[in-house]
Amino acid sequence: MEGQAREHVSPKAQAPDQRRRLVIACAVTLCIVAAQAIGAWLTGSLALLTDAVHSLADSIGLIVAVIAASLMFRGVSSTRSWGYRRVEVLAAGAQAALLAGIGTYAAIEGVRRLYDPQEVLYVELLLFGVAGLVGNIISLLVLAPRRTTNLNLRAAFLEVSADALGSLGVIVAAAVIWLTGWHQADAVAALLIAAMIVPRAVLLLRDTGRVLMEFVPRGLDLEDVRQHILAIDHVQDVHDLHASTVATGLPIISAHVVVEESCFTSGCAPAKLAELSTCVAKDFGVSITHSTFQLETAERATHEGLTDGAHPCARP
Repeated sequence: MEGQAREHVSPKAQAPDQRRRLVIACAVTLCIVAAQAIGAWLTGSLALLTDAVHSLADSIGLIVAVIAASLMFRGVSSTRSWGYRRVEVLAAGAQAALLAGIGTYAAIEGVRRLYDPQEVLYVELLLFGVAGLVGNIISLLVLAPRRTTNLNLRAAFLEVSADALGSLGVIVAAAVIWLTGWHQADAVAALLIAAMIVPRAVLLLRDTGRVLMEFVPRGLDLEDVRQHILAIDHVQDVHDLHASTVATGLPIISAHVVVEESCFTSGCAPAKLAELSTCVAKDFGVSITHSTFQLETAERATHEGLTDGAHPCARP
């Protein structure tokens, strides 16, 4: 998320298009859920049931994604300075948790059915598998142009992709049962669906966790940033250097910068602030346009007790 190229159009301007694409994908996925649920009941297929429950979770996630896309640029107030920008991260995390739970269930039930296979109506299974795949392809085509815009859309695209692979697995299972009569193919397909779901869920949980834990954005080295700042004229030290990500496309950075006292007496402090802001916006792989720097004298820094190296970001 954090290292992806930025769009020229602002995220806020993209919001209506994001909502439209998510609504279309959600409607298609709900239709797939209904068809697969009926198909699982008629055929007795674990693979189709797993894919149906997976699609149901995806549809719930897509509904949450629609809500997130609607709220993420609203609600800025004196008590919510970032508004609801982080809703997209919470939505992506919730979807990932659902995927992990479904994948675990499919794995357990799939193993059980390997030893206790159930007869499956393979012709009907094939038809429902093809119908699900067609619906998934439609959703993928709708979401693909914006899939890297933010975590919210990335989660939705990954979920529909996993659904498409699940539908493909259902089709293969139906064909194997039809041609060989080996009904365990249905359980194998369910296990394969689980194997596709869980790693994607783990990766998405990791990325959302990085944002919620306020880790440094990917592609940004704070030590490199500190050295660049120290190289600026009249800068003596840097401490309390922090960087994190509020939401997709919104990395932030803050620091206390110790400058020579002459900067305050000669009036060059504003120029130093401008130079610092330009540095973090242009000199690194991650462009940070939202920066906060506190200029202070060495005496003030000493008063804070931070220039003696006790602080983890203090100059060694």
